[in-house]
Amino acid sequence: MSDVSGELVYRRGKEVGKAVYQNRALSKDGISERLFAFLFSGLVYPQIWEDPDVDMEAMQLGAGHRIVTIASGGCNILAYLTRSPARIDAVDLNAAHIALNRMKLEAVRHLPSQGDLFRFFGAADTSHNSEAYDRFIAPHLDPVSRHYWERRNWRGRRRISVFDRNFYQTGLLGLFIAMGHRVGKLFGVDPAGIMKANNIGEQRRFFNEELAPVFDKKLLRWATSRKASLFGLGIPPAQYDSLITSGDGSMASVLKARLEKLACDFPLKNNYFAWQAFARRYPEPGEAALPAYLEKRNYETIRANIDRVAIHHANLIKFLAAKDAGSVDRFVLLDAQDWMTDDLLNDLWTEITRTASVGARVIFRTAAEPSLLPGRVSNSLLDQWHYETEASREFSARDRSAIYGGFHLYVKRAA
Repeated sequence: MSDVSGELVYRRGKEVGKAVYQNRALSKDGISERLFAFLFSGLVYPQIWEDPDVDMEAMQLGAGHRIVTIASGGCNILAYLTRSPARIDAVDLNAAHIALNRMKLEAVRHLPSQGDLFRFFGAADTSHNSEAYDRFIAPHLDPVSRHYWERRNWRGRRRISVFDRNFYQTGLLGLFIAMGHRVGKLFGVDPAGIMKANNIGEQRRFFNEELAPVFDKKLLRWATSRKASLFGLGIPPAQYDSLITSGDGSMASVLKARLEKLACDFPLKNNYFAWQAFARRYPEPGEAALPAYLEKRNYETIRANIDRVAIHHANLIKFLAAKDAGSVDRFVLLDAQDWMTDDLLNDLWTEITRTASVGARVIFRTAAEPSLLPGRVSNSLLDQWHYETEASREFSARDRSAIYGGFHLYVKRAA
């Protein structure tokens, strides 16, 4: 197999840079943007941190719908298949996410059973997962994705070997969560202690007595005042500026509020996002809720529908520009718009409006609470859409991942 790694790194950094760069290279903000683009060119999200259950309800997702979504970690894509849509086009600029998504599709297709799929993507410390990859998945992968997973690090280990340990402790997000645990322990708090709580009352008591005081520490307030401190959450400099507006002017207060929601607003038995944040793993089957694609009851439906997914390493605006008018029923933008300039937002919504069918639904999340579209996207475009104010507020409250300020739903008006 030829070594394409140099080309991959170049293309990854270049494409992510196009989406992030808003300032001169040698300016303070420009340097910050370029550092983020460099870090974001590798694996960021080993799992997605948007709640697919909320997505599917907000989209009123059903059989026959045609979806365009940003891929990210791919848990959302497989969850959407439980509703048997006609087609899912998943788009991402990040080549590592593309490799992850393509491997997930082949794993669903070719691993022998649901138990094998759970062991590969749901369980930690399963030492033979890389052997399962070699036997069942690798022969069906495209050459670029296979090269990504089989490339060796300085220790001589192949990338795929992370699935023999705990894949969810890798990537920028996994490292960020690990750092959060280390910071807690530095101040005498083990965040994993919340997993001993038996109900929401005990979860809140742990948060108030153990976790909340950490955010008042001067060292943490100083560290989180630096934009680079949140690169591990996949938050670029422009999104940092938006996020900080939802607090009291300090990032520590924003992070405290988001962690409070994650820790206190949902029972642990119903929130696998909290398990990843605090226990650093998914629950075992029967222990608590799992991502939809790892639940045994959904396996046959997902496997039957897996060929309805296509993964595209592409710019979302350019991808939509190549689609026919009225050909998309549902759009999932995650938080990508927080990165965008006004010009890019208008370009995006021009293509969304053109390709949207009557009654099409667009969902997205923002770091701050309000929708970012009014005043930035032209009225001639927004007037063709209805913003579901109350529903958006309700879905925001119910999003178990808890890291976003707002969930937003727009519905295409009839002509």
